[in-house]
Amino acid sequence: MDDGILNEAYQRLHRTGPEYEGWLSNHGPMAVEALVRHGQGPRVHRWLDDYLRRLDELPRELRPIEDWRAALGDPKRAGDWLAHFDRELRDRPWREMLGTWWPRLLPGIAAGATHGVIRVGHAVRVLLRDGTGPDRLTELGQALGYWAARWQPVPGAGPLTGPADVPAALAAVPRIPDQTGGILERLARLPDVPEWSGAVAALRPPTGPAEAEQILTELVHRAGLDYLRFGHGNPVMLVHAVTAPTAVLRTLPALAPALWAPSVAAAWSTTAAITSVYAAPAAPPPALEPGGPAEVFDRAARHGDAHVVKLADAVLDAHAATGDDRVLAAADHAGRLI
Repeated sequence: MDDGILNEAYQRLHRTGPEYEGWLSNHGPMAVEALVRHGQGPRVHRWLDDYLRRLDELPRELRPIEDWRAALGDPKRAGDWLAHFDRELRDRPWREMLGTWWPRLLPGIAAGATHGVIRVGHAVRVLLRDGTGPDRLTELGQALGYWAARWQPVPGAGPLTGPADVPAALAAVPRIPDQTGGILERLARLPDVPEWSGAVAALRPPTGPAEAEQILTELVHRAGLDYLRFGHGNPVMLVHAVTAPTAVLRTLPALAPALWAPSVAAAWSTTAAITSVYAAPAAPPPALEPGGPAEVFDRAARHGDAHVVKLADAVLDAHAATGDDRVLAAADHAGRLI
C-alpha cells in the first residue's frame, strides 16, 4: 500500500467534517483507504479534488465531553466528540482506547446509517496492517467521534438467542410494509412488525472467538449475494448490509475476545435491519462479468462512486475468505444500479 498517498489524503480530508449538507456522511476517508489498499493510489488525489468540493469544514469544539452518556447521539456536539477522541488518542494507546469505547458505541451501531462503524473499520484496518502514524490515529479519532455524535440503536437489538445459521436467519427477516422515508423513519417502524423481535434475535450466538469470526465472514458473504437479488430496492442503502458487518469483522483482531460475541450480535442486527427496511422483492441475480478480483475493483475505481468502491472492497474480502466468484458480481451490479 502507498502510505504516502493515504497520509496525504487523510491530511486533506481531516480539515473537513464527518458530514455535509446537514446529514450526509463524508465517505472520503473510507473510499481513499480502499482505493489505496487495492493499488488505485494514482486515482486518489484527482478523486479527492472533485469530492472535497461538497464537504463542510471541520466542526469546532464548543465544550468538553463530561457526561459521555448524555452526549451520545447528539450531532450538535460533533465537534466536541472529535476533539474528545483526539485528546484520548494523545493520552492512551489506540487499542486500549478502542477497547474502552467499542462496547459503549456498539449498541448505537446504526449511527450515521452505519457509517460510523464503517469508518472505524477502515481506520482500524490501516492501523493493524500498516502501523500507526499521526494521520492514521487522527482518522480513528474522527471515525469514533462521528459514531458517538450520531449514536443510534437498532430497535429491538440485543443478545442472540436463536438456533438459525446465517442463511436461514437472513431468509426469515421480515420486511416493513411501508418502505418510504429516510433510514431513521424506517428503523422506527421495525417494532410494529410482529416478526421483527424474533428475527433480530434468531441467529445462533457464537460459542467462541473462532466461531464469531466464522459467522461474520458468512454474514458478509451472504449479504453480498443478497445484494444481487435485492439491491435494486435501494442500491445505495443496501450496500451497508455488506459493508457494516465487514467493518466489524475487520475490527475484531484489535478487540478483546470477550467483545467478539456482542460484536456479532450488533453486526447481525444492522444487516437484518437494513434488509428489512430496504430490500425489494427478489429479482434474478445478474451474470458475473469477466475478470477476477483485480478487474472487479478496477471497474469500481473507474466508476468512482464511493459506495461502489466500498462495496467492491468488501466483496473482495468475502471472495478471499470463501472463494465464491458469485459475490464479486455485487460490486459490478452496484456500479450498474448507482
